[in-house]
Amino acid sequence: MSEPGWSRAQRRLHWAVALLVPLTLALGFLMVELPWRPLAPKFLAYQFHKSFGVVVFLLVLWRLVLRWRRGRPAEDVALPAWQRRAAGLVHAVMYGLLLAVPVLGYLSAASAPAQVPTMVFLLLPVPHVLAPDEARFALLRALHLWLAVGLVALALGHALMALRHHAMGQPVLRGMWRG
Repeated sequence: MSEPGWSRAQRRLHWAVALLVPLTLALGFLMVELPWRPLAPKFLAYQFHKSFGVVVFLLVLWRLVLRWRRGRPAEDVALPAWQRRAAGLVHAVMYGLLLAVPVLGYLSAASAPAQVPTMVFLLLPVPHVLAPDEARFALLRALHLWLAVGLVALALGHALMALRHHAMGQPVLRGMWRG
């Protein structure tokens, strides 16, 4: 199904995720740099990083449900076919990373030797499905980090292309901003 524009919910979810992803990445870098003593700031930074990851995952699932139910605006036929294909590929990879990065983060936390509990906004405990395992933790942590950095780099390229198209008078950015 092809709709004339993005719905208000689709636009709000887009911008919420666009704000949360770099915030979560920055918090991830901050949390690992915090000293172990006092422990409370480090523990809180980890819990909020995990919480934002859960929120991103849920918001992206919601976006996918809305896209499946409502569709998306028709592609701009003024764009060359290769650019439309590239945009479709970038969107697919971003959606994949937006789901994979939080899952890898959760699995990393679950397999961590320290077994720090995961509590969404310090309220909702999330049970760990994996036993502690140093080797698995190291692999999952590295995958989580590099895919998160890749996601932010891809999202930055996505934003720059939207700005480029906007500067060229194409309605791509306007459509996601105002519908």
